[in-house]
Parts: sequence; structure tokens; C-alpha cells
Amino acid sequence: MQGLLGLLGFYDELDNSPGRPNGSIHDAVRPVGEPDEADLVAYLDAGHVLIDVMEAGHDVVTGSAHRHSLGCSSLVTDGTWLWRLDLPHYVETHHVLLPEAFIEHVRGLNHRMPALIAAQFAPAATKPCPWSGGLRLAHGDRPRRCSNPNHEQ
Repeated sequence: MQGLLGLLGFYDELDNSPGRPNGSIHDAVRPVGEPDEADLVAYLDAGHVLIDVMEAGHDVVTGSAHRHSLGCSSLVTDGTWLWRLDLPHYVETHHVLLPEAFIEHVRGLNHRMPALIAAQFAPAATKPCPWSGGLRLAHGDRPRRCSNPNHEQ
């Protein structure tokens, strides 16, 4: 992976905060989806969970619970794009518009989720991030606390 991840489905209504990267979900809703929408949804569902969030949410268009209500704002990636766990619901139910660059990317992969290579995606940290409370990751490791509480931040 090179550079920043593209962002998908970060709509204003999902956290009641205007100015989200993808604007209002109401502007993205369409009457019909892409011809290969089911394959796009399957690709989104197959993404690698980057951050797992324990919460319950609802469909911000209808107010109903849905199949991704639990953990809805967990972050998922394919190594190139980043999206919320509930994005597949909005694509299959409301046919929200996806960026053409993302659609071309997925079609170029024949709708198959690539393996995520930790060494490229999350290089080993030599110092913990200040916001992480002393957590750092090494390749393939789970988060752990720095054993030296006086470790230089």
C-alpha cells in the first residue's frame, strides 16, 4: 500500500457531524445500483477489520436495525480503501453511490478481496503513538502495552 487510504461511506448522518468526507448519505442514495452490486457488496463484506468497535447502530435513512447494526462503525479495509462495517448495508439497501475509482479497483481485482500484508499496511512502530496510551504493534502482533512506563513518547 502506498499513500493514504481512500475513504468510503463516511457520511454526515453516521455521527451527526456535518463535513464528513463523503457528505450526506441522502445525496448518495439512488433508485438502483450498479449491475454488479451484489459482487461489490460481497467485496465490501469480505474486507479486513482494522478497528473493531463495540456498539449498536441503526440505518440512518430508515431508522431500522440492519445486519450490520452491531459494530456498525468498525473500520474495514482492503489495503487501498477504508470503510465502515455498515457500508455494505447501505450499498445493497439504498444503492449508495460508490466512487468510480473504487468500482474500477474492485472490478480490476475480479471482485476478490486481496490478502492484507501487515508489513506493508502497518509497519512496526519504534515508538508508541502519543494517542495510543503506550500501545504499539509489531508485524503480526496484537496491541500490547509498552513494558517500560518511562518509554520516550
